[in-house]
Amino acid sequence: MTVTEKNGTDRNKLLLVNDLAGYGKVALSAMLPILSHMGFELFTLPTALVSNTLDYGKFEILDTKDYIRETLRIWQELGFSFDAVATGFLASDEEAELLAVFCAAERKKGTLIFVDPVLGDDGSLYHGIGEAAVENRKKLLSVADIVKPNYTEACLLTGSAYDETGISRADGETLLRKLCATGKSSVVITSVPVREAEGKKCCLGYDCESGQIFCLPYEEIKVRFPGTGDIFSSILLGDLLRGESLERATARAMRLVRAMIAANADRADKYRGIPVECYLGEI
Repeated sequence: MTVTEKNGTDRNKLLLVNDLAGYGKVALSAMLPILSHMGFELFTLPTALVSNTLDYGKFEILDTKDYIRETLRIWQELGFSFDAVATGFLASDEEAELLAVFCAAERKKGTLIFVDPVLGDDGSLYHGIGEAAVENRKKLLSVADIVKPNYTEACLLTGSAYDETGISRADGETLLRKLCATGKSSVVITSVPVREAEGKKCCLGYDCESGQIFCLPYEEIKVRFPGTGDIFSSILLGDLLRGESLERATARAMRLVRAMIAANADRADKYRGIPVECYLGEI
């Protein structure tokens, strides 16, 4: 699948809907440098103001749902438009409902909708995210062109059992098709333990237009940095908007993110995330 052009025009105006951390390279702080470097005209809708990455254990979060509601109303009155919208962390169920309505309207205009559901990891929901969030993310998925959950989120969104020991490739393909069916979207699932990959994690992909399925294995580096999913999303989306296929864009995002993790594996303060500005020349 290529999404460089839709209705005969280049897709360059990109709205990023995500949180903004004051300290740490996550969400908007990670995505803005990458996509700006890739040549996109960027606009932002912060879903929360966060003091620092949550990994530190102490943090302050300002929910911006009232700001979002009024901003979307004003933008509609002013006739603002975008070529693509990418959603990430949402601070409340009300924000999810507002964004689902907004994205549905934008998609009818021909806007590309990219959704990272941001619900959980390692088999469970993130702290502070309830079961209602899963249903609200399903509404977003129903209006998405591209969906990028991790393995945990894919299980939550499809009601599938999470198996940390691994799943068969056939079960992985079933997950892909279930997610695609929610909104006729293309799907990339990250961090999937596929048994046939012999201990490696995989990115599974399904191009809803062509029907192509792919499984890309990688050697996992046992180091955790916040924001790597946002870096992955940025590279994936940027390459898709440039005209790359879903598989090629996924493979490049995997390679670059893994290289950044490897280069920073010995950093003392991993909670700060990866300094993406140092790697823009490689992107």
